[in-house]
Amino acid sequence: MSDPSINVDQAEPIVASMQTIDHGALPPWQIADLPKPLPLSIRNVFHTIGPGAILLAASIGAGEWIAGPVTAVNHGSQIMWLATVSIFLQMLFNLEAVRYTLYTGEPIFTGFMRLNPGSKFWAIFYIGMGLLQLATPALALTTANVIFAASVGREANASESADGTWLMFIAFALVLVTAYLLLSGKSIERMLERISWGMIAFIFVFLLTVNCLFVPAHQWVTTATGFLTPSQLPDNVDLILLATFVATAGSGGLGNLAISNWTRDKGFGMGAYMGGIGGVLSDQHVELARTGKIFPVTAENLARWRQWWRYALIDQSGLWAVGCVVGMYLNVNLALAIIPEGSELAGTKAGAFQAQYMAQTMWHGLWFLGLLNGFWILYSTHIGNTDCLTRTISDIAWVAWPKLQRWSSSKVYATILAVIVVIGLVILSFGEDGLGLFKVLGVVANPIMAIGAIQILRVNTRFLPKEIRPPWWRRAGLVLCTLLYGTMCIVSVYSLLR
Repeated sequence: MSDPSINVDQAEPIVASMQTIDHGALPPWQIADLPKPLPLSIRNVFHTIGPGAILLAASIGAGEWIAGPVTAVNHGSQIMWLATVSIFLQMLFNLEAVRYTLYTGEPIFTGFMRLNPGSKFWAIFYIGMGLLQLATPALALTTANVIFAASVGREANASESADGTWLMFIAFALVLVTAYLLLSGKSIERMLERISWGMIAFIFVFLLTVNCLFVPAHQWVTTATGFLTPSQLPDNVDLILLATFVATAGSGGLGNLAISNWTRDKGFGMGAYMGGIGGVLSDQHVELARTGKIFPVTAENLARWRQWWRYALIDQSGLWAVGCVVGMYLNVNLALAIIPEGSELAGTKAGAFQAQYMAQTMWHGLWFLGLLNGFWILYSTHIGNTDCLTRTISDIAWVAWPKLQRWSSSKVYATILAVIVVIGLVILSFGEDGLGLFKVLGVVANPIMAIGAIQILRVNTRFLPKEIRPPWWRRAGLVLCTLLYGTMCIVSVYSLLR
């Protein structure tokens, strides 16, 4: 929610001594008062929040459509407590990334680049990790499977050349349509936010309806118990699938860090001075500022800070975290009620099995509606992941290589998006399995989360004034993030080597 009264280029910095402020390995910030947020009310909440909706639409994806149901059906609901722990820790992770953006207007990646050994080192590291995680268009291929099944009335058999060709062409089309949508909006963040609210509404209404129709009362209790009661892991668990499930139960990896980029473009806190990234096909956006701004620690600014922090809590705790838990619960609850326990499932078969069962049991139209729900779940994640990767690389490159600032941020974004589209089309042409590509996405998310958590802790305890630094229990949560996702990273490597 950028304040239209603030001109990004003309905002006068407040005179202050910059020599006492630690700004790390990048140029110092300017100083300006923290913009005043809207008074807290239900109407203003929906007007102000939004980054959580984008991340929620991107988060309710293959983790809920594939990894969650497959893991629950193969190993039982007692493994679902890992999803609860993962989502809670990711919520703390997200809020601490947002904390930095509220204070500086910069995304958390810029904070990382202020740390030693310098901006270019961390730029290359996170661009490389981002490409490893999200350059493979896994969700485009799984979405193509859903479109094929809804159109033809059966699942695709990728081993048959005709089906494989159709899947590839549908996935190609999805990649290109996504690129067009991302280049068309006055504000990419605002466009994604509007799409995300619509997708979330359809997904949750459908899931709640079919759960009420098809899931017996005792199953609701059994599933809830699995989410709330820690238990020992099964001996025969697929370690790669487990690591993927833990990472993608919430968002997983780059998406958790990119919440700060969307928060800046929304205009949260000092992000109101920063402008944002617009679509290159639209010339009516506010250009991105080159350096962040911080506010002096005064009683008035701290009062405004507390109000902004309440909005951030609602956005990430009330919307994103609760939405992730409910989305995973409803998908797993339905799968456990419909799919026989112990069934060996892979790919998109869990979702297609449910759609077919509902159609045969009650009404044939539920086949299409079930797959339409799967389409929104998977495609919302694909479009979110595409913007996440493009936006992350654009923001990182914009700071690490200042010569790029001769271009507009929109042109930088469009150029990088074109490269990512070409990479995605090349990968799709090799005909890889959708679940295999999705496992790559999940496995790479774990080291990003493990390293990112420690860096957020360092950034927020070094660059932020003591009045707004995270309390000890939030710092402990970041350490637990590193331990959990570091363990999942080790487990993945062990499983691959074995």
